[in-house]
Amino acid sequence: MTQFICYPRCTTCARAKKWLQDNKIEYDFRDIKQEKPTLEELTAWYKLSGLPLKKFFNTSGLLYKSLELKDNLPVMRDEEKLHLLASDGMLVKRPLVIGDDFVLVGFKESEWSEKLL
Repeated sequence: MTQFICYPRCTTCARAKKWLQDNKIEYDFRDIKQEKPTLEELTAWYKLSGLPLKKFFNTSGLLYKSLELKDNLPVMRDEEKLHLLASDGMLVKRPLVIGDDFVLVGFKESEWSEKLL
């Protein structure tokens, strides 16, 4: 079953959840703040996604800005970035949809339609 990982107070996550429901797509819900992704999960999702690791960061979040990650991420190794992401769910870009053979980061309706419909 597809996993839908989000922060319920996020408006983009709410739109994504509505899209899933409107399209009758079943999913397991997970609140990223209550149950943050583990290092192992993040590593697997990163490898499966084919995306640059930077795409997994919530660049508009307060924590991202307070840690000055815009300047610090470029000089960090991937291992350090993954540990940082695993330290706090609010650093992770959301929503995430995890399928058997794909990972979607953020809500782009065209990408979601391609993978889920």
